[in-house]
Amino acid sequence: MPYRRLPNTDAARMRAMKTAFKKGQDLPPHKMAFSSKTFVRLQKFLPQFENGINLKKQSVTSQNIKGRNFNEIERKARIYLTHFIRVMNMAIFRGDLPVETRAYYGLPTNDATLPFFNTNNEFLSWGRRIIEGEEFRIKKGGSPITNPTIAVVKVRFEQFLDALNHFQNLNKKTLDYAEKSSELRREADDLILTIWNEVETGFSEHAEEEKRKECMEYGLVYFYRKGELNKSGAIES
Repeated sequence: MPYRRLPNTDAARMRAMKTAFKKGQDLPPHKMAFSSKTFVRLQKFLPQFENGINLKKQSVTSQNIKGRNFNEIERKARIYLTHFIRVMNMAIFRGDLPVETRAYYGLPTNDATLPFFNTNNEFLSWGRRIIEGEEFRIKKGGSPITNPTIAVVKVRFEQFLDALNHFQNLNKKTLDYAEKSSELRREADDLILTIWNEVETGFSEHAEEEKRKECMEYGLVYFYRKGELNKSGAIES
């Protein structure tokens, strides 16, 4: 015997609800195979589900696009900060700056190794430290490091800060939409189950083959088990 299977994708959920909704629009209440109460619930919920799923899709698309932009901004900011530190170390190596210069940036005076900023938090911490250190050193009368100057590094760093803030807000919005979508899916599954149960009950006195045919017009989906001949034209969800 074929078995009924509820939809497990958003597209299939939408299709099931729209099929039932169209039947509810085309038939007078006393001829519908499911209750008027359930139809009113469907009428209210269907646009909410469609809008919620679309917002989630749009948010994910925007996140992917903004993510690529953010990665490029972050890459440039890291390059400029790294180059600044290397230029400073080269100036010390040439004897143009004293080794004590590194102390302005919170770096060990006897070590030319680049600091680690693999994570965003590390990069934020070192970025602020390097920028503030160079600005303070210049105020104390030190010669500005050039190519890149700290002003250029600061511009790139602030672009990174803005992009990071925007990207984090976008991530939060996407997570919020994903959570809301999960709630909508649970409600959709409950609603579809209610509709399908009511429809099958409405045709319960019909012969099995005729019952399935009538139910499928309301969006119900039946599958045959392996080895069974598909005589009813069961469709995939």
